[in-house]
Amino acid sequence: MIPALVLTAGVATRLRPLSFVRAKAALPVAGQPLITRILRQLRAAGVTDAVLNLHHLPHTLTRIVGDGSDIDMRVRYSWEMPILGSAGGPRQALPLVGAPTFLIANGDTLTDVDMAALVAAHRGSGALVTMAVVLNTEPQKYGGVVVTADGAVTGFAKRGSLEPSYHFVGLQVAEREAFASLTVGTPYESFGAVYPALISARPGSVRAHVCTAEFLDIGTPADYLHTSLLLAARQGGALPQGARTRVDPTARVEQSILWDDVDVGAGSMLRECIVADGARVPGDTSWIGVTLRQATGELAPGERRIGELAVASIV
Repeated sequence: MIPALVLTAGVATRLRPLSFVRAKAALPVAGQPLITRILRQLRAAGVTDAVLNLHHLPHTLTRIVGDGSDIDMRVRYSWEMPILGSAGGPRQALPLVGAPTFLIANGDTLTDVDMAALVAAHRGSGALVTMAVVLNTEPQKYGGVVVTADGAVTGFAKRGSLEPSYHFVGLQVAEREAFASLTVGTPYESFGAVYPALISARPGSVRAHVCTAEFLDIGTPADYLHTSLLLAARQGGALPQGARTRVDPTARVEQSILWDDVDVGAGSMLRECIVADGARVPGDTSWIGVTLRQATGELAPGERRIGELAVASIV
């Protein structure tokens, strides 16, 4: 199997305030860090060599992944300063990736795309890029990929557009040629800023692999909570608690995510909450539908300081 580049450098603005504490791909999802789930899926498909691009809170990722030996992979890192975006990041990483053809996986989503079928479709088409897509059933939430009947990508629809489109599920195959002409070290915010030029110069060079894969989002605190609860239910139990987390026997914790080193005091109640690393939930308090973290540094929009906690509604 070809190598993979996993895009994990983003600052995750929509995920704030949780992304003040960890990089998005380092968030625990039903007992496993998101990046671990992504890498294990790649390994199960036969990928043995991966590169992660890093910028925001990189230590929260490197301490989880290390060199990849725990999951029988070789993992290396492409460091970005400044952040280079989802198209500039691959250009920067080309020397590490090495191979002429490689997978690009978003580090903020989960999908069960058949990777072997995706790679085969790409190799059979002669395209520079092949994007895994599903029918876009939520155009009010997600922008879309505009695709012809024969699978060629002709453009991108903005969120809220009424134009029929497909939803990119975060996995694609690319040729290094697709990024080689970009300037090293220059930010290119998104694929949508680069691929139209490829489409214009070489019609059919960007293609869609239309499939029925599942797509699980981690984009916002609400998405993250929903995905974690869904996966925990599939695993047959409640959400696992983080390392060294202590919940007083008289406390109630319902459908809530507790990260590492959390302390939940006596008589307190949490329902549909996310409690970040090191937060102390005072005894005899009740919290419903909020994120709780240590009140250090800046506050996110909508976040308020209550005692030693920074609190925001999950919406």
